Amino acid sequence: MTIIRALLTEYGMGWTINRLLYSAKLKMMMLLPSTEKLFEKTVDVKRIDIFEFDVKAIEGFLKGLSKEKQAEILAIADKALNGVITGFSSIELDYGNPINWHYTPLTKIEINKDAKWYCIPDFDQKLGDIKVIWEASRFTHFFYFVRAYLLTGDRKYYQGFSQQLKHWLDNNPYPYGANYKCGQECTLRMINALMAYTIFNCCGIASVGDEKNIRILVEVCYKKVLANFFYAHKCIKNNHTFSEICGLIIGAWCCEDEARVRKAYRLLDKEIESQFYPDGGFKQYSFNYQRFTLQIVECICKASEKTGINISEESKNRIKNSVLLMFQVQNDTGDVPNYGSNDGALIFPVTSCKYRDFRPALNTVYALTEGFRLYGNGDYDEELLWFGGAETPKVKTEHKSSAFYESGFFTIRHDGGFLMTYLQDFKSRPAHMDQLHIDLWHNGVNILCDSGTYSYASEIGKELTSTAGHNTVKIAGIEQMNKRGAFLVYDWTSRKNIKYDANVFSGTMVSRNGYSHKRQIFKTEWGYKIEDVVNGKGEYCEFYFHTPCEVRVVPGGFELLWEGKTICTIRNSDGDIEVKKAYRSLYYLQKEEINCVVIRCNINDKKCIMNFNIVLLNERRQS
Repeated sequence: MTIIRALLTEYGMGWTINRLLYSAKLKMMMLLPSTEKLFEKTVDVKRIDIFEFDVKAIEGFLKGLSKEKQAEILAIADKALNGVITGFSSIELDYGNPINWHYTPLTKIEINKDAKWYCIPDFDQKLGDIKVIWEASRFTHFFYFVRAYLLTGDRKYYQGFSQQLKHWLDNNPYPYGANYKCGQECTLRMINALMAYTIFNCCGIASVGDEKNIRILVEVCYKKVLANFFYAHKCIKNNHTFSEICGLIIGAWCCEDEARVRKAYRLLDKEIESQFYPDGGFKQYSFNYQRFTLQIVECICKASEKTGINISEESKNRIKNSVLLMFQVQNDTGDVPNYGSNDGALIFPVTSCKYRDFRPALNTVYALTEGFRLYGNGDYDEELLWFGGAETPKVKTEHKSSAFYESGFFTIRHDGGFLMTYLQDFKSRPAHMDQLHIDLWHNGVNILCDSGTYSYASEIGKELTSTAGHNTVKIAGIEQMNKRGAFLVYDWTSRKNIKYDANVFSGTMVSRNGYSHKRQIFKTEWGYKIEDVVNGKGEYCEFYFHTPCEVRVVPGGFELLWEGKTICTIRNSDGDIEVKKAYRSLYYLQKEEINCVVIRCNINDKKCIMNFNIVLLNERRQS
């Protein structure tokens, strides 16, 4: 009954009904496969030239990169020619040569390619994470083929694109196999292949056979999106919705279906208004997926050069504010806190910057919506050449202490870094148990960090997304919220009594599991002071501090050391200190061992009070 109540009160009657309808649709198709035709739409691809690029400008930029970065592009492209794909922006996955498009290299399992997509489960313990199968078929590596060709003029990269595209079509007849399970994957596959084909065609080397294969790919991918958009639009309502709207725009334009193009843009404006807060926050509660969605927007802006339709001014304003929000939680290297779900997606890797550098996307989207750039010239400008093209003047911006009340983000800046906490008023499905988590950055080091995600289909992933995976407080045996399966979080927390200025934050989280947590953060001349008050039943509380630093316990607290030098000391008012090994995942399906300092404090008269003094070293003292 608790879950039913949560579905109706938190997710809403509409979502619940739509989710039941979609489940009924799947069951109906499994029992009566002929009924899938009820959802199919007629598709007639008439043109494929939706993208145009200044190839000479991109080529010139690539040839101006350092030798090391050019070599990295060529190395990734050469491996992809042999079926070794850089997946999730970090891990090499060997699919064989020729590529086995139905194989997961991590578990060495090949899924049934002759089964209809709706007969293949989302989660299969034996198979492992289905996203590993999808990664090769996303065709992200086609960008490396293109960029390697522009650097070298070697036709082997074009041949790799041409041969792999044909091989994929030969081995993935619609609608069979895991690669047709997800409309978002089909959209990204279609976009990436179209962009690669466009560049090779501009270079005069694409063949008539390539054009034919691209038309077939657009047809089957667009058919999938049309047939299953209900799920992304009515049941998921997150980055998938934006991806598939992009698929609708591109597919409809390629079919010269003006009515569907215009309808898709109207849907896009509605979704931006629905999923982006006016202050720029994204309702998926994830910086990774916020960037993902911003990259989808930049792709749509690029397509708008051909469609002649643009997003509304209100949409532009919310997207601009979304960029500025992420700018204000950035480190100087372009990194941001590892907040929320993180699947490692960098859907358009048209940059030599690292995956954790958010500057390429933020700079490009800001230029497309405002006509100005956020940063001075840098390697991140390649993405702007792909999606924007024109030179844009730099806008004068600076990092500063910031509050985003609607989105629930609060930052306090100090010389050398910043502290961020979040306290959300959930309007859509949460992902992590991370209310009042603290992220602390100093001298380029993420001293107190978020644990990340690792995988949606693993026990480690469940641990990292739990309350104990964040720098917050937990009453023994009680989570902030409750969860079923990989994604269904219910009994959402609420918030109250938020106060903020550039030097102080105060706010209270109220859990439906019977407790509240008030956290106050004060900026001091030497760092920060944190005061926690927990009210609720239980034997004891645990306060967590996850850190990549070395930990040394000292009388009254602990010290954090980076590269052998003390970078921070934390003194606590009470409690027993224990240092445990933990994991952090900065990239999907990759983990690194870090330390977790756990301070245990007994609950007396239903209350636990704890104070922490954080002293940051090598900081210029402020008056």
